[in-house]
Amino acid sequence: MDSGQQEFDYLFKLLMIGDSGVGKSSLLLSFTTDGFEDLSPTIGVDFKVKMVTIGGKKLKLAIWDTAGQERFRTLTSSYYRGAQGVIMVYDVTRRDTFTNLSDIWAKEIDLYSTNQDCIKMLVGNKVDKESDRVVTKKEGIEFAREYGCLFLECSAKTRVNVEQCFEELVLKILDTPSLLADGAMVVKKNIFRNKPPQANESTGSCC
Repeated sequence: MDSGQQEFDYLFKLLMIGDSGVGKSSLLLSFTTDGFEDLSPTIGVDFKVKMVTIGGKKLKLAIWDTAGQERFRTLTSSYYRGAQGVIMVYDVTRRDTFTNLSDIWAKEIDLYSTNQDCIKMLVGNKVDKESDRVVTKKEGIEFAREYGCLFLECSAKTRVNVEQCFEELVLKILDTPSLLADGAMVVKKNIFRNKPPQANESTGSCC
């Protein structure tokens, strides 16, 4: 926890969703620690904080990494509450993780998101396995266009485009007045409601 609230201008809550095993936790670990690990599936929700300077603003990012498995999805609505940005992750080598975006995850955002202007980012992970690719970049672009998402392909393993995923999302949030006001209000009132129930802040559990 920061000792002085003037250390950052905005607090943004970002949520990572998608099927189990697509690399959500590896992406988060790559972004927050510059490392990569093949991680075991997240149980419930993991939570990490990253301080960044983007667009000339000092930001505190509270990033929630959710479990992809159905049996852990009992607190789903609370994950989405107050999130200014949602990152939908799929694995370019697994067709089902892409089709589930429209069948499951996009529907969840519509159902549970409390911010009407919430920014969505579509991320195709594991491009380091190009020879195993089954979902084309064109398909990703078309999905993003249909659902109004930003879009990038990346690799948590090689770190290609990992920082860009978060930076582009945050820049779009900074460019959205209602979300900006929301992020500033949290800092102003010193309310840290972005911490999930029973959050695990260790780097041990992941997906």
